[in-house]
Amino acid sequence: MPKLIISGTTYELVDDLVTIGRGPDNAIVINNPSVSARHAQLQLAGETYRLKDLGSTNGTRVNGKPVTETLLSFDDRIRFGAAEASFEGDTSGSRPLPQLEEIKARPAELSAAPADFTNVSPFRRQKQQSDPVRNGIFIGLAIVLLVFLGSMIAVLMMHAPGP
Repeated sequence: MPKLIISGTTYELVDDLVTIGRGPDNAIVINNPSVSARHAQLQLAGETYRLKDLGSTNGTRVNGKPVTETLLSFDDRIRFGAAEASFEGDTSGSRPLPQLEEIKARPAELSAAPADFTNVSPFRRQKQQSDPVRNGIFIGLAIVLLVFLGSMIAVLMMHAPGP
């Protein structure tokens, strides 16, 4: 069921014709000086309402645009003068959910990078190739270091005071 919410007050729209204004003879009374005595009316049109401004002084706006007559959609924001309202539909789930279509999953196929694929990383890839000359230098330095340490230990043992 459509409803009009004005300043936190909810008005269920059950009549075919609903008048809105500041005057006490309206179906919906808005106590705001910017609202005319007979500001607007709502006329049932199918499942929604047609809003018509009744020549009000400060006008009627729907979603920020001035209107004289328009068909309302749910969630429209309405402004009667300076009074704000919203036109809402029934939130109890009166509209059915759309049917879900079943999608069958397929197993992925093996894929390889395209032939023209290039790496776009800003960093160069480290190559894992071993350099025999470099390895030989490291092994030689390690042997020299071990010989040096061994000779130092031998010299210290010769000059060590006895027991």
